[in-house]
Amino acid sequence: MRKDIRKLAKQTRFYRRFHKFIAVPMLFFMLLLGTTGLLLTWKAELKLQPPSLQSAFTNQSLVSLSIIEKNAIRYADSLQLSSTINRIDYRPAKGIAKIRFENHFTELQIDCYTGKIISVKQRPDTVIEMIHDGSIMDYLFKSKSENVKLFYSTITSFGLILLAFSGFWLWLKPKQIKKHKIKKH
Repeated sequence: MRKDIRKLAKQTRFYRRFHKFIAVPMLFFMLLLGTTGLLLTWKAELKLQPPSLQSAFTNQSLVSLSIIEKNAIRYADSLQLSSTINRIDYRPAKGIAKIRFENHFTELQIDCYTGKIISVKQRPDTVIEMIHDGSIMDYLFKSKSENVKLFYSTITSFGLILLAFSGFWLWLKPKQIKKHKIKKH
């Protein structure tokens, strides 16, 4: 019986060292993931994204997507910003198209009935999202491969899985030791 308790205690010490070995280097990344995840969860309430507007015009025909794209490119060129479009979020029910650019964090909202720009805002939530998933490094180094994002996400995910695993054993082993001690008496 005493041998079983020693074996369990030895396993507990191993899991404690293993947990510490993983946790200390992962501390920064866990804080970063937790903080950015919390900010992304609350982005609407914290107003970290521009509110979606709605067109004042209705019952008219919608302008073509190419006109919306040309107006967005013209606007970016007028500010001497990169005009490479990342995405166009087309919302015909609201009469709005949201345009985000590839190389800066500007969002344009363009009226789908008139083709006019009705809002120009920065997107801090996009920066937070890029920090959260690690793609900020690929963005800063202008890498198209997303290798840093993949490496960061893989390492942090495996680290969190290992911490959960070792944390479970750190919780379970003392209970097993206590159970063996109770059986002894």
